[in-house]
Amino acid sequence: MPAYVIFDVEIRDMNQYQEFMKGVKPAVEEAGGRYLARGGRHKVYEGDWEPRRIVLFEFPSVAAFESFYNGAAYRALKPVRDACSSARLVSVEGLPA
Repeated sequence: MPAYVIFDVEIRDMNQYQEFMKGVKPAVEEAGGRYLARGGRHKVYEGDWEPRRIVLFEFPSVAAFESFYNGAAYRALKPVRDACSSARLVSVEGLPA
């Protein structure tokens, strides 16, 4: 089943974050992931969630996402991301095709 990953990020240093993006995009693609939304306009309709910048990914499975997230490529990039941003990250398993 596919996995969808929602990443709500607050960027403090856009230049440094762009460097992170250069490395993370190929790592996402190598793990079979793809971007569905990346920083587009959003609107809250209910609740008290105040997202900053939303990135939405699709991975072939939760296992594929976890392989990416725990993998060497992302682990090497995560300190760069942490230095220039803060985030909330959640995955949800999709429906079978």
